[in-house]
Amino acid sequence: MPVEKVLVARPRGFCAGVERSIKAVEKALKIFGAPVYVKHAIVHNQTVVKSLEKKGAVTVETVTEIPTGAVAVFSAHGSPPEDFELARQRKIKVIDATCPLVTKVHFEIISAVKNGYQPIYIGHPRHVEARGVIAEAEKMGVAVPVVENGKEAERLKLAAAADGDKKIISRQKIIVLAQTTFNVNKVKKIIQSLRKRFPNLTEPPQKDICYATTNRQEAVRRLARQSDLVLVVGSKESSNSNRLREVAREEGTEAYLIDNRDDIQENWLEGTKVVGLSAGASAPEFLVQEIIDYFQQQGAAVEELTGLEEDLKFKEPLGLQN
Repeated sequence: MPVEKVLVARPRGFCAGVERSIKAVEKALKIFGAPVYVKHAIVHNQTVVKSLEKKGAVTVETVTEIPTGAVAVFSAHGSPPEDFELARQRKIKVIDATCPLVTKVHFEIISAVKNGYQPIYIGHPRHVEARGVIAEAEKMGVAVPVVENGKEAERLKLAAAADGDKKIISRQKIIVLAQTTFNVNKVKKIIQSLRKRFPNLTEPPQKDICYATTNRQEAVRRLARQSDLVLVVGSKESSNSNRLREVAREEGTEAYLIDNRDDIQENWLEGTKVVGLSAGASAPEFLVQEIIDYFQQQGAAVEELTGLEEDLKFKEPLGLQN
């Protein structure tokens, strides 16, 4: 039996930080000409990266891969301070496309260490955003414990140095920071676990989980409750897209992460009447529309759920502003 209805989440897809970073690469290409080097994928979406590479962007993983004197855009996820220093030494013109909400967390961890706090970071330790934030504290000689779940929080000890010369600076003043794309509900639970261990735990004045992550996760929760299956458009490297799939499954609804329409497997749809559809913050809208067309051609009705309107805009990175 074919799918009868497709429910489309709102909000979905590109956030302000992603739009800003993609436009930064496009404008850098226009101003400076190709090639423009991009340190790490500008956003975690294969379609976006390949599109920019066709226009003359060259994606690399390290500053040493960028020729001396070249133009480079640093990705939306943020970078460790040593990358900026190495770029300066190599006379590379850097356009810093770090999302301002990620930059906020960089500033928070620097300020925390300067004021004698021991940071604890909630996030995925191998994610590029996490590595950039943690490197700020490590540059100042402070090791930062990273926790991904409640069990790690319950076992966390701050009694000894974590890494060589880096030290745990204080057990009296502790602050918790978080990856901007982490699961909102999991952050709350992890903080509850940490407070049992460290009653004096401090949080930043403004939450670290970004508005786009929060809004999209809440939209997917509502979507999952009304769907038999949820499809999330986003690449496997995308933390925020993976969290949307995770959130749908937390609601008891099967969910899959797909890059595009071709990834849909027919056996997923067996016995499915209502498909929920959303997209991670780094996934372009045209991919969503192609999937909608796919189901409409099979006779499915399409309904867009009501949701928050997002109108946040960020200024262009320095070096590109008119």
